[in-house]
Amino acid sequence: MGKKFALNIFYNLAIILSLFGLVWCYNNGKYIPAAFLVGTGACLIYFKIQLTKEIRRSFKEKDQK
Repeated sequence: MGKKFALNIFYNLAIILSLFGLVWCYNNGKYIPAAFLVGTGACLIYFKIQLTKEIRRSFKEKDQK
């Protein structure tokens, strides 16, 4: 469970950094790196959702035992 907690923190930080990078790229007119950051952010959000579903599933299995 500790690994999943650390992974969740990593995903949160990476999403926040992607957003800051996206704002910086937009303000400086760098649109190609901005597109890369949008894709990276979307991928990280998808992974975070999958991790959250997995954690919820594991808690439900523990409650049923």
